[in-house]
Amino acid sequence: MSIMVNPKHIRRYGDIARLLIRHGRSDVVKSAGMITDLEPDAASDTTAADATTFATDLEELGPTFVKLGQVLSTRPDLLPPPYIMALSRLQDKIEPFSYEEVEKIVAEELGIRISKAFSDFEKKPIGSASLGQVHRATLRDGRIVVVKVQRPGVREQVASDLEVLEEIASFLDSHTSWGDRYEFCRTLEEFRRSIWRELDYLREARNLTALANNMEEFPNIIVPTPIEDYTSSRVLTMEYIRGKKITDMGPLASLELDGGALAEEIFEAYLKQILVDGYFHADPHPGNVFLTNDRRIALLDLGMVGYVAPTLQENLLQLVLAVSEGRGDDAATLSIKISSPKKDFDEVTFRQNIANLVSENFGSRVEDIQAGRIMLEMGRISGESKLRVPSELSMLGKTLLNLDVIARTLDPTFDPNASIRSNANKLLTARLRRSFSPGNIFGGLLEVKDLIARMPDRVNRIMDAVATNNLKVKVDAIDEELLVEGFQKVANRITLGLILAALIVGAALLMRVETTFRLFGYPGFAIVCFMVAAGSGMIMVVRIVLQDRRSKKMRR
Repeated sequence: MSIMVNPKHIRRYGDIARLLIRHGRSDVVKSAGMITDLEPDAASDTTAADATTFATDLEELGPTFVKLGQVLSTRPDLLPPPYIMALSRLQDKIEPFSYEEVEKIVAEELGIRISKAFSDFEKKPIGSASLGQVHRATLRDGRIVVVKVQRPGVREQVASDLEVLEEIASFLDSHTSWGDRYEFCRTLEEFRRSIWRELDYLREARNLTALANNMEEFPNIIVPTPIEDYTSSRVLTMEYIRGKKITDMGPLASLELDGGALAEEIFEAYLKQILVDGYFHADPHPGNVFLTNDRRIALLDLGMVGYVAPTLQENLLQLVLAVSEGRGDDAATLSIKISSPKKDFDEVTFRQNIANLVSENFGSRVEDIQAGRIMLEMGRISGESKLRVPSELSMLGKTLLNLDVIARTLDPTFDPNASIRSNANKLLTARLRRSFSPGNIFGGLLEVKDLIARMPDRVNRIMDAVATNNLKVKVDAIDEELLVEGFQKVANRITLGLILAALIVGAALLMRVETTFRLFGYPGFAIVCFMVAAGSGMIMVVRIVLQDRRSKKMRR
């Protein structure tokens, strides 16, 4: 059986089939019936390529698959660690599109020609990716800005690729054990939301503003300010920040920096984003984190952000602390608490593996500790044990993984676990302060007001019920009717067993009584009693077996 082939997607099916076959998944291609124009012996080539080649192949397939690779980097249950590492650092680089197209898109989106909106606009982009490219420009008031322009036709390409991926994911989930285990449609839905958000530059502008407000307490971390009048869904204009990638920092620059303080500050800032604000920059790879000329850290590219619900924030904070303090059993308990176990979840093995992982990390040297890798490894263990973890946990792992690289670049001796423990009190205090916000306090006061207003009426009704002896307490702990019915069945079986035993004993006694009525050469009455007892006993056994099987099926 194969997927329903859409003629307009034939070429894309072939591209995906080649990718899967090249990296050792020809079984998936065969089961889905995606092989079209491949060479006859291609399906036999099931040797897995290395992780770097896989990341490169995704880049060649275009923007949708570059972003898909970034989502897959949060799924350690799907891919081994080397692939997770390669995809976490995936940065799409592609040839820029022409300046004429840039002019056309800017004019369409802003309703004004480039020459009217900007006093200067550099034709050569300073950066080009699969979704868009960035140009440096100068506003009429003299401010230097960068203008991100979305690549023409990229939305149509993404929509088409999503159709293809949805067809393949639906087929695999419905017809293969691999799909049933990993739930590709669920992953694809998360990816769909992520990429459409990233294609909306108005949303990214709001993300920049929100993150800048949340980072005000960190003087060494800055976020570029969007220019709202020159921003649309396909054009984003923001302040230009002078600097370079942290990973491009030379040895002399490292000596001039207070790397330890910067590493501590950026780690604390991300912990606050994730565990207090519930809103964080989810893609802090080295290309998106700059060291400015005045020795501060700039967070760029807010297209990909993560959201964490308040309840999950508290559980994640407890989980991160448990890992940092080496409490493996507590980490396992919290992981189960925030996740959804499948029907064949192996809790014993899961707890053992998590305890081993946490204890190994706790005893590691400082230079070997990687908080992000540990969180991703926990996700992989969860997947193998049939525990469905929330996507926020995997995104947290990926974020910390990238953050580890940045922090170690700033300070090779940086200890993320020590940072987590030292910031624990501050994080807890911030969470408590947020819980006492005016909105929460007023909400609680309204509930108390409602309780007090209804209290006299409720107390009067309770007192009246007590005075008239009509107070009843209903406890719905056991189904009494079902319990009585079960006792009756047990009593009936015991009674029938006693009657059969009496028949057998009576038949044995009648065997000694001489009579002219004989069957098979033995006293007739005795033989009749034996036959009745034997027949009734067989019927009773059959009914018990059938009833037990029926009850077992109902419990399933």
